[in-house]
Amino acid sequence: MKRLWLRWVALLLFATVMAVTFVNLGEWQLRRLEERREQNRIVVTNDAAPVRDFEQVFTKRITDADQWQRVRVRGTFDTSQQFQVRYRANNSEPGYEIVTPLRTESGQVLLVDRGFIPVPRGQRIPDTLPPAPTGPVEVVGHVRRDEQGKSTAIDPVNNQVRLINSGAIAKALPYPVVNGYLSAITVQPEQTGGLQPLSLPDLGEGPHLSYAIQWFLFTVIGVVGLVVLIRGDIRDRRKLRAARERAAADPDPDTDPRPDEDPDSVRQQENASSR
Repeated sequence: MKRLWLRWVALLLFATVMAVTFVNLGEWQLRRLEERREQNRIVVTNDAAPVRDFEQVFTKRITDADQWQRVRVRGTFDTSQQFQVRYRANNSEPGYEIVTPLRTESGQVLLVDRGFIPVPRGQRIPDTLPPAPTGPVEVVGHVRRDEQGKSTAIDPVNNQVRLINSGAIAKALPYPVVNGYLSAITVQPEQTGGLQPLSLPDLGEGPHLSYAIQWFLFTVIGVVGLVVLIRGDIRDRRKLRAARERAAADPDPDTDPRPDEDPDSVRQQENASSR
């Protein structure tokens, strides 16, 4: 019986560790789901709000809560400074984006993502960029926070980057820029070069709920499996005790199990004889 208790304690410890791990993973997926829902709520709410003026929004460090507001700004593009944002996608279509500084009417400089240009898979990304409109323009776009990444992704090299970070791009410019950037929806006068506005992010909730359910199911399976194993051990132990009691009442050398024989050995003999 002592061996059984040791076996049960070991199984219980193992099942407890697994259950705690699986429950924590399930709760983590639920937290991810709530974060995703909150992000979606911000996108929908901010995009549906009335268009605001540049001076009302770009007065501080842009955060997640500021993103996807629609902002109107007037100014003049610095046509001598353009940055190609490589290896981007819009609606799952590969291509690149173009960022151009805009000197606003207030004198501040704002980075504007003028749009996306698709590049078919397998084709080379061109080095020549469509020129920015000259003269006064009016841009309506979505507020975006700085993208974060390694210096190799955010620092411009030959006016090329992979992520848009106003602080990193400002180092390549002869003047400061405000924090964050604007992703253009419309530009007046209209642009040339086939630039497309960037789509809103996917508003789906992702697989987090299904993953959470899976982790909780694994927890239930582990607990049920532990109970089944212990019940099986108890059943086998009772069978062995009953066999010994019958042997004591009617001794038979051919069927009487040895007193010191453990349950596992008896179970193996029963399985072998049943084949």
